[in-house]
Amino acid sequence: MRHWGKLDVAIANAGFGVVGTLKKLSLEDYRRQFETNVFGVLRTIYAALPEIEKTKGSIAIMGSISGWGAAPATSPYAMSKFALRALANCITPELQRSGVKVTLISPGFVASNIRRVDNRGGFHPRARDPVPAWLVMDTGKAARQMLRAIARGQREVIITGHGKILVALERFAPWINRAIGRRMAAKAGS
Repeated sequence: MRHWGKLDVAIANAGFGVVGTLKKLSLEDYRRQFETNVFGVLRTIYAALPEIEKTKGSIAIMGSISGWGAAPATSPYAMSKFALRALANCITPELQRSGVKVTLISPGFVASNIRRVDNRGGFHPRARDPVPAWLVMDTGKAARQMLRAIARGQREVIITGHGKILVALERFAPWINRAIGRRMAAKAGS
């Protein structure tokens, strides 16, 4: 605002991932996850909304494909991203009346440090990324896709090929995702 005198786009991106099985997590783990991933996003939206309404601009909410399909041992993170998807679905028609566009961005695995942050929010720069490199999209490529979707006023954009596949399966063949989840849980338990 100080530099340009107006605000056209706000990107509500606050997040890290709490992972672990239900029995190993506490209510505090879930609260911490929601405090950052959901309430952090809401705080950004509330702070930016008056100026965004003036310019009839855009709000982008950083969700995840985890808001479409949850994997075992990711319930706090997935719940928070499902909540953001619900938020986007609810506020889109509400804000549309004042000329504000909302874009839900749902990426899969993108090169970032999120997988180097532990359940308490501590950053471990030397931690190994557990996701195979061939599944991880370059940050620049992902950012270009996100910005293009915001500029076009898209309602939602799924970033990454594997993300698009997961969402398509969740929409049209959810039993496949459930079967994969059962196998993942069984493998983790053995």
